[in-house]
Amino acid sequence: MSTTSVTSTNPTEGLEASMAARRTPEQLKASRALLWRELLTSLWAPLVIIGLAFIPYLMLIEFVPPASAWAQPLMQYLSLAMLIYFVGLVGGRLVFPQQQRLRHLRHEARELISEIQRIHKRVPGKISTEVSTKLAEQAVKVESASLASDAEGLEKETKALDTQATQLLGGFRKQGTWDFFSGFMKALAIAVIIRVFIIEPYRIPSGSMLPTLEIGDQVFINKFIYGVRLPFTNYVPFVIVRPPARGDVIVFNNPVQQELDFIKRVVGVPGDKVELVDGEVVINGVPQPRTLEKEDLVVYNKPDRTPWYPEHVRLYQENLDGKVHAVLQEGPSARAEHEGPYLVPPGHVFVMGDNRENSLDSRYGLGAGRGVAFVPYGNIKGKAMVVWMALGYGGWFSNLFEGTGLRTDRLFEPVR
Repeated sequence: MSTTSVTSTNPTEGLEASMAARRTPEQLKASRALLWRELLTSLWAPLVIIGLAFIPYLMLIEFVPPASAWAQPLMQYLSLAMLIYFVGLVGGRLVFPQQQRLRHLRHEARELISEIQRIHKRVPGKISTEVSTKLAEQAVKVESASLASDAEGLEKETKALDTQATQLLGGFRKQGTWDFFSGFMKALAIAVIIRVFIIEPYRIPSGSMLPTLEIGDQVFINKFIYGVRLPFTNYVPFVIVRPPARGDVIVFNNPVQQELDFIKRVVGVPGDKVELVDGEVVINGVPQPRTLEKEDLVVYNKPDRTPWYPEHVRLYQENLDGKVHAVLQEGPSARAEHEGPYLVPPGHVFVMGDNRENSLDSRYGLGAGRGVAFVPYGNIKGKAMVVWMALGYGGWFSNLFEGTGLRTDRLFEPVR
């Protein structure tokens, strides 16, 4: 059937306007309530709620660090609630299969109506008023069956609308394949932009940052704080927020072993002279004070393809240019009485792991085993912000996976 023989006198009037004219206020209210109910009982709902809460949480712990004392437990309780929510939704689908079928049919009906609405918007004025009216009448029948929770009737009316749309919209509907493809490409582009320029996950592979970061921690890194790297290059055209500062925990592309990404703490910035005297950091001749917190702390390490094993170390709190964080030392005295001095060149940073005597950092060529190695600004991917997942020693189900389990106590831990 031709779709252009009689055009609408009002090009903006399409399926939505025709449907709106046929709904009663009660139907409109019921339709909105049903849509919200469907959204809140979707398996995606718990994840969306956590995601919406996570964004302000990131801002809070970044700009108001002391707030993490109450904000982190709040996020952990919310996650537990959302886990219970998710399990309840899954259980409901198993116990009430008819409701799940009805939910599936409603989804198909909404997708079909949305497709027809998109066609009207894509070709305004080219679809006749008569065609729009017929489609709107059938779409309202679909909505009525959906509101009545009539699975059989909904399936029947949806099939009728699908057949009618194929007959009346003809070639317009075939063009919907390109709409789907272009929509997919837009979503993919957004995901790539987020990962390349805004935020990226990183998994902690070793114990070099113990106790701040444990093996199996999954962290999010802020990709734009220091300036966005141009794709496929190690070039940062300009700083966005600020340059790397002492005490920042950064993820960077190893300039010596370029196939690897490392995570370390910035200890020296351009122009600094960095030394270690019996384990204490000295910057430009000024000692960075540290205090002994615990003489015998047990941490768990796990090199590749080996079981977890305990390490007995001394725990210190180090004040690095005003940023207090934990560092480890194996014995009462450091392995080396004096290290350095290391002079940090322009456009570079000097990095070390918090597990000071078990870290392939700038002092040891970043794993190359020869000389000192600094990290160019262009190799820095971003600043570590928060632990969003922790699959480390102990925790849930660790008995099933050789000691590795879900560490809920580390969820949403700020990286300090």
